[in-house]
Amino acid sequence: MARKVLIVEDEANIAELVNLYLKKEGYETMVAGDGGKALELYRSFRPDLVLLDIMLPVMDGWAVCSKIRETDKTPIIMLTAKGETIDKVAGLEMGADDYIVKPFEMKELLARVHAVLRRLGDEEERTRRLTFDGLVINLDSYELEVRGKRVDTPPKELELLFHLASSPNRVFTRNQLLDEVWGFDYFGDSRTVDVHIKRLREKLEGVSDQWSLKTVWGVGYKFELHTNA
Repeated sequence: MARKVLIVEDEANIAELVNLYLKKEGYETMVAGDGGKALELYRSFRPDLVLLDIMLPVMDGWAVCSKIRETDKTPIIMLTAKGETIDKVAGLEMGADDYIVKPFEMKELLARVHAVLRRLGDEEERTRRLTFDGLVINLDSYELEVRGKRVDTPPKELELLFHLASSPNRVFTRNQLLDEVWGFDYFGDSRTVDVHIKRLREKLEGVSDQWSLKTVWGVGYKFELHTNA
């Protein structure tokens, strides 16, 4: 599956060129010309990486980066004409993963994109154990721990919970979950997902007030983290 990159750049010629090169490299892309549109597309497109210019209309790159970091760890590479060390430090402290100064060579940009996504891939391979308040989901041993006690859980239930909990607060449709957990060759009814969610809820009900398995009516399901808990 192609990795997705959101390009946030208000200079149309730069955005077009970056878009062209990334597509040639096999990435799926979308372009936002201002900070407001960037956040809108970020929520709907769910990119694997964000290329983020700092000087933007509506909302600058610092504010966009800060907003994304409130809920997500999606890699961000800052693009800017400012090369001062103080700006680099500020960007990295705010949660950016890398920083590239304009004007840049396309080869350098592509190398940075590849490196950040490769690092992400390595981390994803290692992260097969998720821990939340009162809950441990371990895909290496296929074990579910609830309040410190192991709970017998069929493999597909565990994979479904892991998939949802790997992207907290993201809403998945039933069809997405069938495709991504059961696989594209699965031709079952989407109610299969409902049945598995129901069984998981029976195991997880009342465990913590910091997270919950939520139904988003008319859409699907999400593993919700409660920020006010």
